[in-house]
Amino acid sequence: MRVVIAGSSGLIGTALTSSLREGGHDVVALVRRPARDDHESQWDPGSGRIDAELVRSADAVVNLAGASIGDKRLTDSYAAVVRSSRVDSTATLVEAMVGGFDGVLLQGSAMGYYGSRGEEPLTERSTPGDTLLASIVSDWEAAAQPARDAGIRTVTVRTGLVLAPHGGFADRLLPLVTRGLLGTLGTGDAWHSWITLEDHIRALRFLLDSDHDGAVNAIAPHPARDAALIRALSEAAGRRPGFRVPAFVLEAAIGRAVEDLLSSQKATPGVLTRLGFDWRHPTIEDAARWLMAGR
Repeated sequence: MRVVIAGSSGLIGTALTSSLREGGHDVVALVRRPARDDHESQWDPGSGRIDAELVRSADAVVNLAGASIGDKRLTDSYAAVVRSSRVDSTATLVEAMVGGFDGVLLQGSAMGYYGSRGEEPLTERSTPGDTLLASIVSDWEAAAQPARDAGIRTVTVRTGLVLAPHGGFADRLLPLVTRGLLGTLGTGDAWHSWITLEDHIRALRFLLDSDHDGAVNAIAPHPARDAALIRALSEAAGRRPGFRVPAFVLEAAIGRAVEDLLSSQKATPGVLTRLGFDWRHPTIEDAARWLMAGR
């Protein structure tokens, strides 16, 4: 299978590229700098420049492109960058596909689509939320709609909190957890819908081979409250949970991205369950042990 990946240098993209290549698949990464070899192709989503023939020759396109949310303060100006980077990348890919692509589009999205919903059970059929990040993710998904309108199988992958031994959300927390300094983020009551990096990559490959068309909550089957997540990580590290970090401290550190960090999303992976996906780390305790073993 030939797979074109946009956003191949991020946490998920790097792991997916490695997994597919190890499985014998031909992976071409879209890069903004000049291509170094036949496994890369230069593009410029800001100006709409892309090798349309390459895209149309692929069996699958995976769109993970977009500016990072967690690395910078989410000011109004940076929020605009986050939004445009996702919308422009998606629009450029979709325009190249329409009229000549006969494969599957795995379209990146996020659980931030739902906003903060407290104790409300969330499924793939739930409505979007009303937070800043919910509006960004909604626009991101909408940019892929022309692909679906053109009859292209489009899988909208709403990714949860990805837990990895190195990189991403856990990489920021674990230094505090392993020192016994972190108890909860905010009140500790918020629900997190999460998944390990290993299971996320397995889920993406599973979806590539499926016939599903539509949204997918790419998360583990058991969401965890914030306090339970930190406690599981602490216990796996041989520590007791430490101190509560108040919301105002988090907001001072990361700005409006705190909306996403403290959002309560009690979601279930209905599509993956129906399709028969088998998680290796279904509980937060399983995930925490795997996480610490990989440090």
